[in-house]
This record gives sequence, C-alpha cells and structure tokens, in this order.
Amino acid sequence: MTDDAIERWLERAAQAAGLDGPALDHATRRAVLDLARDAAHAVERPAAPLTTYLAGIAVGRGADPAEVTARLSALAQEGLPAAE
Repeated sequence: MTDDAIERWLERAAQAAGLDGPALDHATRRAVLDLARDAAHAVERPAAPLTTYLAGIAVGRGADPAEVTARLSALAQEGLPAAE
C-alpha cells in the first residue's frame, strides 16, 4: 500500500470512527507502526493490535503519543517474563 493510499484510508477510518481533524501525522504513524512491530516480534503477533489499542486509550486519556509508544515499545522489547 502506498503512502497516499494509507493516508486516504486513515482519513476515511478517522471519519468512520467519529474523529474530527486530520489523520495521524507521519511521526505518530511511524511510532504506532514501530510499536506494533515490537509487540508482534518480541511478544506474540496478537499483541500488536492489542498493544496499539492500549496506546490509543492512553493517548485518548491525555498521554503524549510519543512517550506512550516509546514506553510500550521498550516494554515489548523486554519480552515476556518467565511464567511463574
């Protein structure tokens, strides 16, 4: 998918989700994609959408997108602790 196609999709998805204003800026988009990659590779694939969803909730509650994605990416890169 090209950047133009992604941008068009994000605009449509934002409207469908009832969000006003522009879609994700490039820096936030990159941070979310990096977070998804880190969660998928270091934890398990299903962790990717769930972790990015949690980041979205945190941002919706006022967290800085760059900070929350960086914090969650670092956590994901640590992997899962051994089961007790």
